[in-house]
Amino acid sequence: MYKLLIPTDFSQNAWNAVKYGMDLFKYEACEIFIMHAYADEVFQLDPFMEPAQLKEVQNRILKQANSELASIEKQLKSFSPNPRHKILTIAEFGSLIDEANDLVELENIDLIIMGTRGKAGDKKLTFGSNTLQVMKYVKCPVLAIPENYNDINPVNILFPSDLMIPYKKRELKLVRKLAKRYAAMIHLLYVSGSNRLSLRQQNNKAFIDSIFTGVDADFEHITGNDTTEAINNFIEEKNIDLLVMVNSRHSYLESVLYDSKIEKIGLEVQIPFLVLQNLPRN
Repeated sequence: MYKLLIPTDFSQNAWNAVKYGMDLFKYEACEIFIMHAYADEVFQLDPFMEPAQLKEVQNRILKQANSELASIEKQLKSFSPNPRHKILTIAEFGSLIDEANDLVELENIDLIIMGTRGKAGDKKLTFGSNTLQVMKYVKCPVLAIPENYNDINPVNILFPSDLMIPYKKRELKLVRKLAKRYAAMIHLLYVSGSNRLSLRQQNNKAFIDSIFTGVDADFEHITGNDTTEAINNFIEEKNIDLLVMVNSRHSYLESVLYDSKIEKIGLEVQIPFLVLQNLPRN
């Protein structure tokens, strides 16, 4: 059984991510946690509230959040009446990062699904601040869904890698299962100025190949040093439906996420983006 966490701020983008996630896993047995963390919502009203006023505001926002979560649950049961889906709704007075991390640890969550931007997201940016924070700091795979994206059937999956890190079997199996379920092709992309793989890279590639046994997968080597350009060109040329990257220490993706360079370097992510985490859970 998969355990999915879908944070929501009750925006249209968040609802689109909820629907996408339900559809993507429509054939699987799942526990689906729909969560709203509302501490920021409270303190944005007045960060200097007296305790009594704070409690009153908390209760008011909690009541509204529970009402909206109940509405989402009702819509989902109508939209996707799958008896193998167990939907649980959670409203917590805390930050999204803290509450997501706690639930990931408590429930051993397999995947977080959320919109690339939330209610207040700047439409000029690829990712909103909450999505970037979750990708950076929550030790769980994160699938970010662009606004209004509704093509659920991934046909071509792009997995760029420098092959320098040992991957987690559990997370690679998630990619494999998605590819197998939708008969998708996995394109493992290596961008480098060198034509040779080190022994370490060969071992890591062999491990990936062993996990991806039974699905269509190919290995593409592009000679060059501009990883961003190679990824953007590959997405366009191969009609990629899902981009998969790994967040690890000293990786290309870590430098993008931690320095907030996604817009600056021109990484054009207009498709669902799955971030795997090669960071140990506590």
